Amino acid sequence: MPTSYRPYEPDQVMLLPAAPQDWLPAGHLAHFINDTVDALDLKAFYARYEGGGSRNQPFHPAMMVKVLVYACATGVFSSRKIERRLHEDPAFRMLAAGNFPRHRTLCDFRALHLEELSDLFVQVVRLARELGLVKLGTVAIDGTKVKANASRHKAMS
Repeated sequence: MPTSYRPYEPDQVMLLPAAPQDWLPAGHLAHFINDTVDALDLKAFYARYEGGGSRNQPFHPAMMVKVLVYACATGVFSSRKIERRLHEDPAFRMLAAGNFPRHRTLCDFRALHLEELSDLFVQVVRLARELGLVKLGTVAIDGTKVKANASRHKAMS
């Protein structure tokens, strides 16, 4: 009895391209970051580019912020790794919306907007508190050393 498989045609060209938002399931972190950054005040990021002038067109600041925030949320901190993920990871591709900034561009954006990104973090914490997602308080870490049954050479501080 012959086995029937689902259709598999890797060389098939799509008539219409798929929407990047459809690549991820509903409730994915990338959708949340996309909506959250759109709700934040990004005037400080736009202010740097208001003068115009003769230079290359910069990438949209909202897109850059979304990519950097998602990268930090998923533990990707290297600009080179973020650049690679923009080509390989559907979540990064959805947030970048067809843009592929180079690692140097990502690094420069982060360095130029360090203060604005710090202020953005405060906005995110306030928004999370308003939504009831976090409870703000004091966190204390105890650094007490306790004698244990372990090798002195393996348990050094």
